[in-house]
Amino acid sequence: MDLGLAGRVALVMGSSQGLGYACAASLAREGAHVVLTGRHRQSLEASCDAIRAAGGRASIHVADFQDMTPLFGIKKDIADVDIVVTNCGGPPPGDAAHIDMADLDRYFTAMVRVPIATVEMYLPGMRQRKFGRIINIISSGVLQPIANLALSNTLRPALVGWAKTLSVEVAADGVTVNSVVPGRIHTRRVDSLNVAAAARQGRPVEDVSRASRDAIPMKRYGDPAEFADMVTFLASARAGYVTGTLVRVDGGLVGSL
Repeated sequence: MDLGLAGRVALVMGSSQGLGYACAASLAREGAHVVLTGRHRQSLEASCDAIRAAGGRASIHVADFQDMTPLFGIKKDIADVDIVVTNCGGPPPGDAAHIDMADLDRYFTAMVRVPIATVEMYLPGMRQRKFGRIINIISSGVLQPIANLALSNTLRPALVGWAKTLSVEVAADGVTVNSVVPGRIHTRRVDSLNVAAAARQGRPVEDVSRASRDAIPMKRYGDPAEFADMVTFLASARAGYVTGTLVRVDGGLVGSL
Protein backbone atom coordinates (compact mmCIF):
# COMPACT_ATOMS: atom_id res chain seq x y z
CA MET A 1 0.00 0.00 0.00
CA ASP A 2 1.41 3.37 -1.02
CA LEU A 3 0.85 5.76 1.89
CA GLY A 4 1.59 8.83 -0.20
CA LEU A 5 4.35 10.10 2.10
CA ALA A 6 7.18 10.33 -0.41
CA GLY A 7 8.52 13.87 -0.42
CA ARG A 8 6.54 14.98 2.63
CA VAL A 9 8.37 16.74 5.46
CA ALA A 10 7.61 15.55 9.00
CA LEU A 11 8.68 17.31 12.18
CA VAL A 12 8.76 14.82 15.05
CA MET A 13 9.21 16.33 18.49
CA GLY A 14 11.14 14.48 21.18
CA SER A 15 12.49 11.99 18.67
CA SER A 16 16.01 11.07 19.76
CA GLN A 17 14.67 7.90 21.40
CA GLY A 18 11.55 6.04 22.48
CA LEU A 19 8.22 6.49 20.73
CA GLY A 20 9.33 9.69 19.00
CA TYR A 21 12.28 7.98 17.36
CA ALA A 22 10.16 4.97 16.38
CA CYS A 23 7.69 7.32 14.66
CA ALA A 24 10.45 9.20 12.85
CA ALA A 25 12.00 5.95 11.62
CA SER A 26 8.64 4.63 10.43
CA LEU A 27 7.81 7.85 8.56
CA ALA A 28 11.25 7.82 6.94
CA ARG A 29 10.76 4.26 5.74
CA GLU A 30 7.66 5.45 3.89
CA GLY A 31 9.59 8.18 2.10
CA ALA A 32 9.08 11.25 4.30
CA HIS A 33 11.98 13.54 5.15
CA VAL A 34 11.95 13.57 8.94
CA VAL A 35 13.25 16.32 11.20
CA LEU A 36 14.22 14.96 14.59
CA THR A 37 14.16 17.29 17.59
CA GLY A 38 15.41 16.93 21.14
CA ARG A 39 17.75 18.30 23.77
CA HIS A 40 20.85 16.19 23.23
CA ARG A 41 22.79 16.61 20.00
CA GLN A 42 24.72 13.36 20.38
CA SER A 43 21.58 11.26 20.76
CA LEU A 44 19.86 13.08 17.89
CA GLU A 45 22.83 12.58 15.58
CA ALA A 46 22.99 8.88 16.40
CA SER A 47 19.27 8.48 15.69
CA CYS A 48 19.55 10.51 12.51
CA ASP A 49 22.50 8.39 11.35
CA ALA A 50 20.51 5.20 11.99
CA ILE A 51 17.63 6.43 9.84
CA ARG A 52 19.98 7.44 7.04
CA ALA A 53 21.80 4.10 7.23
CA ALA A 54 18.46 2.40 6.61
CA GLY A 55 17.96 4.50 3.47
CA GLY A 56 15.80 7.27 4.94
CA ARG A 57 16.10 11.04 4.76
CA ALA A 58 16.58 12.80 8.08
CA SER A 59 17.95 15.93 9.70
CA ILE A 60 18.05 17.26 13.25
CA HIS A 61 17.14 20.38 15.19
CA VAL A 62 18.51 20.62 18.74
CA ALA A 63 16.02 22.28 21.09
CA ASP A 64 15.07 22.09 24.75
CA PHE A 65 11.34 22.70 24.89
CA GLN A 66 11.19 23.36 28.63
CA ASP A 67 10.48 26.96 27.63
CA MET A 68 9.24 28.78 24.54
CA THR A 69 12.59 30.27 23.48
CA PRO A 70 13.63 27.53 20.98
CA LEU A 71 10.47 28.16 18.95
CA PHE A 72 11.88 31.48 17.78
CA GLY A 73 14.60 29.68 15.83
CA ILE A 74 12.90 26.52 14.67
CA LYS A 75 10.74 28.16 11.97
CA LYS A 76 13.83 29.89 10.56
CA ASP A 77 15.62 26.56 10.18
CA ILE A 78 12.58 24.57 9.04
CA ALA A 79 10.43 26.75 6.82
CA ASP A 80 7.52 24.40 6.09
CA VAL A 81 6.39 20.97 7.17
CA ASP A 82 3.48 18.78 6.13
CA ILE A 83 3.31 16.65 9.27
CA VAL A 84 3.81 17.60 12.91
CA VAL A 85 4.04 14.84 15.50
CA THR A 86 3.92 16.36 18.97
CA ASN A 87 5.62 14.35 21.67
CA CYS A 88 6.88 15.15 25.14
CA GLY A 89 8.31 12.93 27.81
CA GLY A 90 6.06 12.57 30.81
CA PRO A 91 6.56 14.45 34.09
CA PRO A 92 7.78 12.71 37.25
CA PRO A 93 5.40 10.53 39.26
CA GLY A 94 3.47 12.07 42.10
CA ASP A 95 0.03 12.32 43.68
CA ALA A 96 -2.63 14.94 43.04
CA ALA A 97 -2.65 16.26 46.59
CA HIS A 98 0.96 17.44 46.44
CA ILE A 99 1.59 18.92 42.98
CA ASP A 100 4.46 21.37 42.99
CA MET A 101 3.33 24.59 41.33
CA ALA A 102 6.74 25.16 39.72
CA ASP A 103 6.50 21.69 38.16
CA LEU A 104 2.98 22.46 37.00
CA ASP A 105 4.14 25.62 35.22
CA ARG A 106 7.20 23.98 33.68
CA TYR A 107 5.42 20.93 32.35
CA PHE A 108 2.43 22.94 31.16
CA THR A 109 4.85 24.78 28.91
CA ALA A 110 6.56 21.60 27.65
CA MET A 111 3.42 19.49 27.28
CA VAL A 112 0.78 22.03 26.19
CA ARG A 113 2.11 25.46 25.19
CA VAL A 114 5.04 24.29 23.05
CA PRO A 115 3.09 21.70 21.01
CA ILE A 116 0.29 24.18 20.34
CA ALA A 117 2.71 26.95 19.37
CA THR A 118 4.65 24.60 17.09
CA VAL A 119 1.52 23.58 15.23
CA GLU A 120 0.38 27.20 14.93
CA MET A 121 3.67 28.08 13.20
CA TYR A 122 3.12 25.53 10.44
CA LEU A 123 -0.66 25.49 10.20
CA PRO A 124 -1.03 28.38 7.71
CA GLY A 125 1.18 26.59 5.17
CA MET A 126 -0.71 23.34 5.63
CA ARG A 127 -4.04 25.05 5.04
CA GLN A 128 -2.73 26.85 1.99
CA ARG A 129 -1.41 23.60 0.47
CA LYS A 130 -4.62 21.76 1.40
CA PHE A 131 -2.65 19.04 3.17
CA GLY A 132 -1.55 18.71 6.76
CA ARG A 133 -1.29 16.10 9.45
CA ILE A 134 -1.12 16.90 13.16
CA ILE A 135 -0.67 13.89 15.42
CA ASN A 136 -0.30 14.08 19.18
CA ILE A 137 1.33 11.32 21.19
CA ILE A 138 -0.44 11.44 24.51
CA SER A 139 -1.17 8.95 27.30
CA SER A 140 -3.84 6.46 28.30
CA GLY A 141 -4.30 8.72 31.33
CA VAL A 142 -6.62 10.89 29.24
CA LEU A 143 -9.06 7.97 29.16
CA GLN A 144 -8.35 6.30 32.47
CA PRO A 145 -6.23 8.29 34.97
CA ILE A 146 -3.08 6.46 36.00
CA ALA A 147 -2.31 6.19 39.70
CA ASN A 148 0.59 8.36 40.91
CA LEU A 149 0.86 10.23 37.59
CA ALA A 150 -1.17 13.26 38.65
CA LEU A 151 0.72 15.83 36.57
CA SER A 152 0.37 13.78 33.41
CA ASN A 153 -3.31 13.10 34.11
CA THR A 154 -3.84 16.84 34.60
CA LEU A 155 -2.00 18.23 31.58
CA ARG A 156 -2.43 15.77 28.73
CA PRO A 157 -6.24 16.15 28.52
CA ALA A 158 -5.69 19.84 27.77
CA LEU A 159 -3.89 18.93 24.55
CA VAL A 160 -6.67 16.52 23.60
CA GLY A 161 -9.31 19.22 24.07
CA TRP A 162 -7.32 21.63 21.90
CA ALA A 163 -6.79 18.96 19.22
CA LYS A 164 -10.48 18.11 19.00
CA THR A 165 -11.44 21.77 18.73
CA LEU A 166 -8.78 22.45 16.09
CA SER A 167 -9.79 19.42 14.04
CA VAL A 168 -13.20 20.96 13.35
CA GLU A 169 -11.71 24.32 12.39
CA VAL A 170 -9.26 22.98 9.80
CA ALA A 171 -11.00 19.89 8.42
CA ALA A 172 -12.25 21.60 5.27
CA ASP A 173 -8.68 22.66 4.45
CA GLY A 174 -7.37 19.10 4.18
CA VAL A 175 -5.69 19.18 7.59
CA THR A 176 -6.38 16.35 10.01
CA VAL A 177 -5.74 16.41 13.76
CA ASN A 178 -5.60 13.17 15.74
CA SER A 179 -4.19 11.91 19.01
CA VAL A 180 -2.69 8.48 19.58
CA VAL A 181 -2.87 6.80 22.97
CA PRO A 182 -0.07 4.38 23.78
CA GLY A 183 -0.65 1.70 26.33
CA ARG A 184 2.38 0.05 27.86
CA ILE A 185 4.80 0.25 24.97
CA HIS A 186 8.22 -1.02 25.97
CA THR A 187 10.34 2.11 26.24
CA ARG A 188 12.69 3.53 28.86
CA ARG A 189 9.75 5.47 30.27
CA VAL A 190 7.86 2.26 31.07
CA ASP A 191 10.95 0.75 32.65
CA SER A 192 11.54 3.87 34.79
CA LEU A 193 7.92 3.88 36.00
CA ASN A 194 8.25 0.22 36.97
CA VAL A 195 11.39 1.02 38.94
CA ALA A 196 9.60 3.87 40.72
CA ALA A 197 6.60 1.65 41.49
CA ALA A 198 8.86 -1.11 42.84
CA ALA A 199 10.60 1.33 45.17
CA ARG A 200 7.29 2.77 46.33
CA GLN A 201 5.79 -0.68 46.99
CA GLY A 202 8.90 -2.35 48.36
CA ARG A 203 8.73 -5.07 45.71
CA PRO A 204 11.26 -6.45 43.21
CA VAL A 205 11.18 -4.68 39.85
CA GLU A 206 10.71 -8.04 38.11
CA ASP A 207 7.47 -8.62 40.05
CA VAL A 208 6.15 -5.17 39.18
CA SER A 209 7.01 -5.64 35.51
CA ARG A 210 5.34 -9.05 35.40
CA ALA A 211 2.18 -7.71 37.01
CA SER A 212 2.20 -4.80 34.56
CA ARG A 213 2.33 -7.15 31.59
CA ASP A 214 -0.29 -9.48 33.06
CA ALA A 215 -2.75 -6.57 33.30
CA ILE A 216 -2.69 -6.25 29.52
CA PRO A 217 -5.11 -8.56 27.69
CA MET A 218 -2.35 -9.46 25.21
CA LYS A 219 -0.04 -10.30 28.15
CA ARG A 220 2.88 -8.39 26.69
CA TYR A 221 4.20 -4.89 26.22
CA GLY A 222 3.77 -3.27 22.82
CA ASP A 223 6.70 -2.80 20.49
CA PRO A 224 7.49 0.86 19.63
CA ALA A 225 7.29 -0.05 15.94
CA GLU A 226 3.68 -1.20 16.39
CA PHE A 227 2.78 2.19 17.82
CA ALA A 228 4.76 4.06 15.16
CA ASP A 229 2.97 2.26 12.34
CA MET A 230 -0.34 3.70 13.53
CA VAL A 231 1.12 7.20 13.65
CA THR A 232 2.50 6.75 10.14
CA PHE A 233 -0.87 5.64 8.81
CA LEU A 234 -2.56 8.69 10.34
CA ALA A 235 0.09 10.87 8.71
CA SER A 236 -0.58 9.35 5.31
CA ALA A 237 -2.76 10.34 2.38
CA ARG A 238 -4.76 7.15 3.04
CA ALA A 239 -6.02 8.57 6.34
CA GLY A 240 -7.47 11.71 4.81
CA TYR A 241 -10.96 11.11 6.26
CA VAL A 242 -9.77 10.39 9.82
CA THR A 243 -9.74 13.43 12.08
CA GLY A 244 -10.67 14.51 15.59
CA THR A 245 -10.07 11.05 16.98
CA LEU A 246 -8.33 9.31 19.84
CA VAL A 247 -6.74 6.12 18.57
CA ARG A 248 -5.63 3.51 21.11
CA VAL A 249 -2.56 1.34 20.61
CA ASP A 250 -2.70 -0.44 23.94
CA GLY A 251 -3.23 -4.17 23.51
CA GLY A 252 -6.72 -3.76 24.97
CA LEU A 253 -5.44 -2.32 28.25
CA VAL A 254 -7.87 0.59 28.74
CA GLY A 255 -11.13 -0.74 30.07
CA SER A 256 -13.45 2.10 29.06
CA LEU A 257 -15.64 1.98 25.94
